[in-house]
Amino acid sequence: MKAISRATALCLALLVTTAAQPGAAQMTTGAPPVVAGAKPVTIERIKVHAPTIAGNLEGEAADRDVLVVLPPSYAKMPQRRYPVVYALHGYSIGAEQWTREIHVPQTVEGAFANGAHEMIIVLPDSKTVHNGSMYSASVTTGDFETFIARDLVRYIDSHYRTIARPESRGLAGHSMGGYGTSRIGMKHGGVFGALYMLSPCCLSPRDAAQMDPAALKGLEAIGSPAQSASLPFLLRAQLATAAAWSPNPKKPPLYLDLPVKDGVVQPDVLAKWAANAPLAFVDQYVGTLRGYRAIAIDVGDKDGLKNDARKLHEVLDSYGITNSFEIYDGDHTSHVAMRFQDKVLPFFSEHLAFPQAK
Repeated sequence: MKAISRATALCLALLVTTAAQPGAAQMTTGAPPVVAGAKPVTIERIKVHAPTIAGNLEGEAADRDVLVVLPPSYAKMPQRRYPVVYALHGYSIGAEQWTREIHVPQTVEGAFANGAHEMIIVLPDSKTVHNGSMYSASVTTGDFETFIARDLVRYIDSHYRTIARPESRGLAGHSMGGYGTSRIGMKHGGVFGALYMLSPCCLSPRDAAQMDPAALKGLEAIGSPAQSASLPFLLRAQLATAAAWSPNPKKPPLYLDLPVKDGVVQPDVLAKWAANAPLAFVDQYVGTLRGYRAIAIDVGDKDGLKNDARKLHEVLDSYGITNSFEIYDGDHTSHVAMRFQDKVLPFFSEHLAFPQAK
């Protein structure tokens, strides 16, 4: 049986740029050196109720785990308010693993010690029964897109001392989280002021020529959500994509349509998947994208997602939308923690509004 090509196996398949092991989570990343004099932050673990996720067909919890990182001065300066950066994790991991991969709290403390203005960092958990929500809106998974853009923002603004204005909110994400940043950033204008996409996946539409029915045939034998846990990494990613982008409320127990049926590629399903590719819908959101204070995209030179990331940069450039784009020496996961400290948080420090900054 022919293996699934990286182009075929959903942009999600490229979450790990070297060989992905069956069922593997994203790789551990190296930590930057500890910054001398860094002051400790506080991490709170909370649950946030998501009305937009409640009632979904595959039983995803509406009460979502969220980690909130409070800056060193938060407890000492009760009158001070802070900008907020929402940082979205990738496929196959949740918020807790995400903090380990970007070495929170060390990287946040290091960024502040290196001169970044203090801000609140919010890390929501969007892992699902098939290992990833795609930060999309589906009756099968629930509406994770609006959970991030509305439910979560409202909760954080009402429970923490935030600067509750778009110009003081940032959205960032890695891999599937980078996809979520692009999607939410385009579809929910007026919520965030700046966007940072790290190695965003799933930007390009896929067509029938890129599908391998023989390799995907195993998906048709899955009879329950629990059985998806036994699938290899790439096949399970296909189920996550189908649950998010081709839901079917009349097709229990998975409530989704697969891109292959009886060994035949289904063009109508592929059309639904293509409609969720940011490079397919970016032209509809030019006005929204012009409204951001800053947009950044980065990707490793050994990352299979490099070409699509460059395409998104080029589309933004073609419309005169200012954005920074960097291809650095690395693969999909090798330098994410260091870049979170040395690039992402300084980016938001520079481009968000900090009326009470030091």
